[in-house]
Amino acid sequence: MPRIVRAAAIQMSPVLGDDGLGTARKVCQAIRDAAEKGVALAVFPETVVPYYPYFSFIQPAFRFGGEHLELYERAPVIPGPVTDMVAEAAREAGMVVVLGVNERDFGTLYNTQIIFDATGEILLKRRKITPTYHERMVWGQGDGAGLKVVDSAAGRIGALACWEHYNPLARYALMTQHEEIHCAQFPGSLVGQIFSDQMEVTIRHHALESGCFVVNATGWLTEEQIKEIAGDPTLEGPLRGGCFTAIVSPEGKLLGTPLTEGEGMVIADLDFALITKRKRMMDSVGHYARPELLSLLHDRRPARPVQYVGENTPSFKSPDEVTP
Repeated sequence: MPRIVRAAAIQMSPVLGDDGLGTARKVCQAIRDAAEKGVALAVFPETVVPYYPYFSFIQPAFRFGGEHLELYERAPVIPGPVTDMVAEAAREAGMVVVLGVNERDFGTLYNTQIIFDATGEILLKRRKITPTYHERMVWGQGDGAGLKVVDSAAGRIGALACWEHYNPLARYALMTQHEEIHCAQFPGSLVGQIFSDQMEVTIRHHALESGCFVVNATGWLTEEQIKEIAGDPTLEGPLRGGCFTAIVSPEGKLLGTPLTEGEGMVIADLDFALITKRKRMMDSVGHYARPELLSLLHDRRPARPVQYVGENTPSFKSPDEVTP
């Protein structure tokens, strides 16, 4: 039987300076708006809740302590009020939702991707394995436990954030699990046009190599937000451009017109017959692979600060083990 899933890549700006719930409320409204358009899968930008730490890109670390502490105060815990709110919206809409958040786990923040099923259940909570450049002063590192593809109401879904797509082994780890839809997230409003150009190449290449659909969402800053974050006209330039919200077919074709500025949605119907059409010719983890020559070792054990041994010692469950 034909299998078609309507997907939306959602480009949006965060809510700055509130209690930390404003962006989550905006996400829930976008879910409701997408549901009215028949969307079954919605992907939101990287750490859009409560907002991406743009301040860390334009300021030296010794100056952004105040902004970093504010992000701690607004960052959600998982599970918590933010995930409950989004889970309810996903459940009411019958929609699979992929959301990027700044996750607070006691004294550390993480760049975390959450996949909610159409029932509202959290199928996956994964942390970016290596924060990029300036991000290393903001977030901790994830582990191999999060490099996982999950079965959802929309299909088999994998996810990576931003420059994780430049780690070919991380991408291959998901490819070996036969992802049908790859959900990519980038911050947007960063670096300039070259970031958009690189992003397009990256997501189109992954679609071709993996033989899957790619739904990519980037954030967006308004001019007022740029001025607020920069605080200095000479620092505003690096916070413009760098948006490329788009959907790509397994043949590397752009479905619909990408969004490079402003808020909005790119919506496309994903025809899963195209996956087989692509993989019939080139299945990089099947008939086109040579595992006797080249293979990947993937350590899926959660990273833990302590291991308990013995019958009478307390049990410990890593936050990365939210789901099987």
